[in-house]
Order: sequence, then C-alpha cells, then structure tokens
Amino acid sequence: MKTMSALKKPSHRLSRRGVIRSLVGSSLLLPGLVSHLLAQTDDADPLAPKQSHFPAKAKRVIFIFSNGGVSHMDTFDYKPKLFAADGKTLGVGGGLSNQQRRLLKPGWDFRPGARCGTMVSDLFPHLRECMDDVCLIKSMKSDDNEHYQATLAVHTGSFFFSRPSIGSWISYGLGTLNQNLPSFVAISAGSPYAGTQIFNNDFLPAYHQGVRVVPGKEPIANLDRRTRQTSVQELELSLAGALNQRHLQARGQDSELAARIRTFETAFRMQTEARDVFDLSKESDDTLALYGMKRGQTNGFGWPCLIGRRLIERGVRFVELVDGSSSHNWDQHGDMAEHAKHAKNLDQPVAGLLKDLKRRGMLEDTLVVWTTEFGRTPGVDGEKGRGHHSACFSSWLAGAGVKAGTSYGSTDEIGAAVAENRVHVHDFHATILHLLGMDHENLTFRHGGRDYRLTDVHGNVVPALLA
Repeated sequence: MKTMSALKKPSHRLSRRGVIRSLVGSSLLLPGLVSHLLAQTDDADPLAPKQSHFPAKAKRVIFIFSNGGVSHMDTFDYKPKLFAADGKTLGVGGGLSNQQRRLLKPGWDFRPGARCGTMVSDLFPHLRECMDDVCLIKSMKSDDNEHYQATLAVHTGSFFFSRPSIGSWISYGLGTLNQNLPSFVAISAGSPYAGTQIFNNDFLPAYHQGVRVVPGKEPIANLDRRTRQTSVQELELSLAGALNQRHLQARGQDSELAARIRTFETAFRMQTEARDVFDLSKESDDTLALYGMKRGQTNGFGWPCLIGRRLIERGVRFVELVDGSSSHNWDQHGDMAEHAKHAKNLDQPVAGLLKDLKRRGMLEDTLVVWTTEFGRTPGVDGEKGRGHHSACFSSWLAGAGVKAGTSYGSTDEIGAAVAENRVHVHDFHATILHLLGMDHENLTFRHGGRDYRLTDVHGNVVPALLA
C-alpha cells in the first residue's frame, strides 16, 4: 500500500485556461471579477492615437507598390529623343557599365493629361486624367539594382539589413484611429520581393506589424467566431487579458508578451468590424464600376483599392496595396510589351481610388503614394526587354499637402541618369513622414544600444513637393 508521502498531492493552482473554463459556465460574479482584475492592470493602449511632432496635412496613407521595376521612360518620363534614337548604340551610364548597348524606344505614345498637361503614356489612360491631383517625381534614385535590396530599401530605408517597414514606423509614431482594426494593413495576393519584410515590424513592438489581407473569399484567416455566444467569448477574452496583464507586469513589461495580448484583443474586435470592411454588398454599382469591378469580383487590383479606401475610411492609419509578386510582376527583361497587361490591371483601379477619395472629401487628408523599387534601362536587355536601373525612376504622391498637378526633377535625354533635383529613397521617406506631421530625425526607437529611424542617418524633406 502506498503511503501518503508517495501519493501525488492535489494542486490548488489552476491554470489561466482552467480558471476561465470553470468560471465562464455560469458564474454571475464573473463580470465583477474581470472588472476587479482589469482595475489592477496598466490599461494603457500602445496603439492609442498620438500627437504628431507638428500639424499634419495627412492623417493616413495608402501606399501602392508595383513590384518588379516599372519602366519610367515607358510610363511617366517622356523622352522624345529616345524615340528618335531607337536602335542606336550608345554607352549607357547612370550606374550601369559603359558597355555599348542598343537603345530601345518607348513602346507607347505619350499625351498630356488633364489641365496641368503632365505627359503620361498610353499605358495609363485613366491615371492620365487624374494628373491634376498628382505630384509626379521623375528624379527618384535608389542604390541597388537587385530586386530584394531595392524593394527592402523603398519600404524600410535599409538596403541590406532587416528594418521596420514604413507602415510600422507610422503606426509606432501615430497609433491607430480605430481600436477595432489594426493600425497597419497590407493587401497582397502573392509574396513580393523581400517577402513579408516589407510589412514587418522588425525591432519595433509586434503590434506595429502589418496585418496581411489576401484577396479572396477569406481575406483574413480564421476571422469567423468559433462560437455564436459573443458574450461568453468576450468574457473569456476579458479575463484572459486581465490575467495576462498581471503576468506581464510581473515580468517587466515584456514587449513581445504585450504585443501578443494586444493581438488577441484586436483579433476579437476585428471579428465584427473587419467583416463589415470586406462586405462590398452595400457599395453602389457606380462605385464598383469606378474601380473597374463587377459585383462579387475579388480578382484584379480593383478589390484591393476599394478595400483600401474602406479601411482608411474606418480609421486604419496605413494601408499598403501590393501590385505583383516575386513570380508575376513588372520585371520585363524579355519583352516590354508585357508591361501592357500589368498596366491594365493597375490603371483604372488606382484612378478610381483617387476619384473616389476626392468625391468623398477624403483626398484632403489622405496621402496616396505610388512607387516601384527602381526603373529600367534605356538600352535593350535581351531581345526586346529592359534591365534593372536604380540610377533613376519615377514615383508619385497625391492628396493631402502635396503640390498637385506638378512634376519635379528630370532625367537626361534618354532616361539614364538624374539630370536635376535628385530625390533619393531616404528623401522620399522623409517627405512622407513630414506630410504626416513627423520629423524623420526625431521619429526614433532605441535598439541594440543606438537610436534607429526610418531614414537611418540620411534624408531631407523635399519642400518643392509640398503645397
């Protein structure tokens, strides 16, 4: 016979899960218990709206990224002399070797757009109509000709090392305007170059990471409630949150644990609000047509653009729309004619987004950004394509605080190098943060013994881009 000392003593310590399961069933005391526990915790919200460094022109951002390297001289940078020089062999500088390359003329005609007369190619007939609302930058400059590094840089300011995405920095600096939705959402059908790093928080607290949305029937996985009893689920979450907070306080406010707690809370609230965001049944046929969509359609770029508008309309601070993936994008080495199908996918939806924001009065405090990671060579690569070209490319800004209907900077006569008013990727980031009321030199985070920022030790705001 076993002695008492050999028997396992009963434990009086219940796990948090056990406490929840034992109490949720029927206790009328649970709401009071939860309130008592919550009262003992630090209920500060790390994503609460924060004051900007100075008055902001923009409250939120829609950041559109075209993956693969869009050719500037075939889209927004009109080069009549390159048309005339087609087939000639010239040394192509601007960051490339000076080997002799056959020049390739643009594949599409250019025409003036809107009242401002900005020249835009026939690849973008719908966007051409919107140029009165756009500040076009024709003198962008990157430092790397490889997709991964250039994509990383245009999102994080770093060419070689993992760093927080611009969306994470803005979430960290300004918080969210809606506690029921994430502060940063990335809509991406496929995996772009640099993968999830383009919407990663890196060393910033994890609640600043972008939440990925995938177009289709289930944009966010596991969004459905596992129970129809909302009150029970809410009580479970409240008690778990209270106990987690006490656990957190006892361990020195660990940022990863804090982020996990915040994620559970946001996920619960998203079960109601996010479902409404993705429900397009109440959008009019006129609005759907503006984005080039048919009712029920989720493929194409219209769905991300319309969902992007609905997200910022509900208080999401930063939305990224990824156009293309690492396997299907604008990287046309073999045949530049492939640009046409990518442009058709992008043109009407993005133009529709600009028009929709404007007619709703939202363009006044929303910044819309379009960029790619680098441009393409004026010389041919392969038979009918163009190579990677970081020496110059085009990007644009529209909306809040932007000098609309203008172009800034220029490239040489064949689009090989910046001729005047260079805008480096760091300057681009500094200007975006400025429009949001943030000084890029003062938006910092202490990590590994030093202060980091989006622009590292570089970058200048470009006043000529500002209204």
